[in-house]
Amino acid sequence: MQIKENTFIVTGGASGLGEATVRDLIARGANVAIFDLNDEGAEELAKELGTNAFAAGKVDVTSEEAVRVALEKTVAKFGRIAGVINCGGVATAAKIARRGKSSHTMTVDLFDFTVRVNLVGTFNVCRQVAQIMANQDPFNEDGERGVIINTASVAYQDGQTGQVAYSASKGGVASMTLPMARDLGPVGVRVMTIAPGIFETNMTAMMNEKAKKMIIKDAIFPERMGRAPEYASLVCHIIENGMLSGEVIRIDGASRLGKL
Repeated sequence: MQIKENTFIVTGGASGLGEATVRDLIARGANVAIFDLNDEGAEELAKELGTNAFAAGKVDVTSEEAVRVALEKTVAKFGRIAGVINCGGVATAAKIARRGKSSHTMTVDLFDFTVRVNLVGTFNVCRQVAQIMANQDPFNEDGERGVIINTASVAYQDGQTGQVAYSASKGGVASMTLPMARDLGPVGVRVMTIAPGIFETNMTAMMNEKAKKMIIKDAIFPERMGRAPEYASLVCHIIENGMLSGEVIRIDGASRLGKL
């Protein structure tokens, strides 16, 4: 799948890993639709990047209707959809129990919210985009009609203290990869998942130096957090490499997270 002159959707595209992906795709000549709850941030980014970037409005990935409307706008503006990169998600943390009385424990509502955004939201976007892709003309001689790239986390394997909900949600994303690739292979759609380690984001930027050292202590090399453009670079390679499907790729500097 070539990037130049093709159209890609990035959920969570107004910040963090999603924003870096939007910027890289635009730099490589793609059209990009930004799906994000932060519609003002998406509009500002699209305005900065020019006519090849499109803010699709306020998009809640857990809403079937919101995603449907955003997809209709994207198709009306750009035509065929070559790929979707799901970066939209939330990070929550709380132990499931503590000695004594405590309000700082994982509730069913918080667990449900985490899974709903990270897992159900990802599935909702995948399902609707895949249906559009399945009915498109192929892009190349392989019969490829699109590529889906989801975002899990190394926490799906190395979940730390307080990450029961987050790890479960990202484990679900990782586990969908192969069966989704098998579902969609016959219609020419590839499915991949990226599992990032600790990356520099708005959230980690607010940490003090002591906290940053704690969370990167398990990195092997390089001994630092990942950078959003490194994630975006992997996205672009997956798009262009037609043999990549049905797999989860960790991008983590060989780190294996401890329990904290």
